[in-house]
Formats: sequence, structure tokens, C-alpha cells
Amino acid sequence: MKLSQVAAQLFTVRDHCKNAVDFAASIKKVKKIGYGAVQVSGVGPIPEDEIVRICSGEGVTICATHEGGQQICDETQKVIDRLGKLGCKYTAYPWPHTNPKTEAETRALAASLDKAGEKMRAAGQVLCYHNHAIEFKRVEADGAGRTMLDIIYDETDPRNLQGEPDMYWVQAGGGNPEQWATRLHKRLPLIHMKDYGIRDGNTATMMEIGAGMLNWRAIVAAAERSGCEWFIVEQDTCPADPFDSLAQSFAYVKSVLAEK
Repeated sequence: MKLSQVAAQLFTVRDHCKNAVDFAASIKKVKKIGYGAVQVSGVGPIPEDEIVRICSGEGVTICATHEGGQQICDETQKVIDRLGKLGCKYTAYPWPHTNPKTEAETRALAASLDKAGEKMRAAGQVLCYHNHAIEFKRVEADGAGRTMLDIIYDETDPRNLQGEPDMYWVQAGGGNPEQWATRLHKRLPLIHMKDYGIRDGNTATMMEIGAGMLNWRAIVAAAERSGCEWFIVEQDTCPADPFDSLAQSFAYVKSVLAEK
């Protein structure tokens, strides 16, 4: 992994990106930490041309976005237009908005994602899937078959749906992060990096990269073999200042994981 492939997920600092002025200050801070790229997610209603102007002014690449699940599936052209304005080819579907509970409902979601991804591919863009723990629920009739995430990837064309596995949520769902990075060979342009730890009350918590229990050397190596382009650091909840968490994660990535 090259340091130039490491990005910050702006959802981490979403409370500091509500308007253009705060967004500009946040991009400046992220760049100062060392990140040369960002994923746009959770920001306020800032026009795309303003986002581009601010990021380019700091020398920061917009590597990907998250867009609303319903809009991706039902208003795909709006997503295509937004990515075009941002000069960005990747977006990720962030949450199973149809709330599927059965195999049939999951297969229907997969069909909808495949259709949206096909439209995006025709426009030169790439739709990816971002998982949480819920997709590791087994929904086939016997209760021991495929998980929702298995179905979503099995029943979509790899050309139409790529992966953005969130390694914290893979672990939380009972999956193996390294194995999922391997499984998505040539279908893995993006990964989300946040560490998985256990707090004193015996509950799971999100942690800075290197502070938890995930084997990042193995995960990154597997992701590289699968062709990963962007390694995106995200931490939904932080113990204090989210910029401090981004800085701590970047320092670990730089010193331990990135090519020297």
C-alpha cells in the first residue's frame, strides 16, 4: 500500500463539514495530517463545484462518495450527475435501505443494485457495496446457508457491483476481514479501515487503526492482491476530537503499513 492510496472518510468529521466554511477548514486539517484524498460522505448541502474548488485548492483528491441507497437504486441518474460534477468515479451503497429480512427480499435488493450499477458502468462510473454487520445474517430457508452479503455479491455482475468492505463491520458480523478481502479478488477498489476493540464493559467499540485487534498487515496484503485502489480510514465514533483519531490512524498506517 502506498501512502498516496490512503484516504480519509469525511463521515468521521461530519460534524465539522456542515457548511462550506467549516468544510474548507476540515479539508485543510485533513491535508495537514497527511491525507491526500477523501471520501465525501456526511457533509452538509454544499454545491459540488464548491466541494471540488476547496479540495483541489488543498491538493486533495476526491476518491469516492457515499450516496443515499434509495437514490442509487431509484434515481441513478442523479448519482451519475453528482459524481460527474465531483470528478469522481466511485460511490458506495451505504445501507440496505429496503430493510430486507428474507432471501427473496435480499435477492430483490441485489437485482436493484445490479441494475443501478449497470447504468453507472455505462457512464464510466463504479458502484460499490459498503456492508455493516447486518448483512452477515443468514437468510436462506435452512438458516445455515448464504448470508445476505453472500447473496448480494453472488447475484450481481462483478462489472456492476464492486466491493467496499468495512473491516470493522465484517469482524462485528462474524466474518473474517482477510478472507473477505481475498474473496473480492478483482472486485475490491475500496476498503474501509477502522479497528475493532473491546471496552471494559465487554462491548465492541471502534478504535483507531492499530489500537484494536484486527490484523492489518494481513488485511492490507490481501486487499492489495485483490487490486484495492483506495484504503479509506473511517471512525464513526471517536473518543474525543475526530481529527485526533484520524491523525493517530494515519500515523500507524504510515509507520507500519505503507510502503517505505
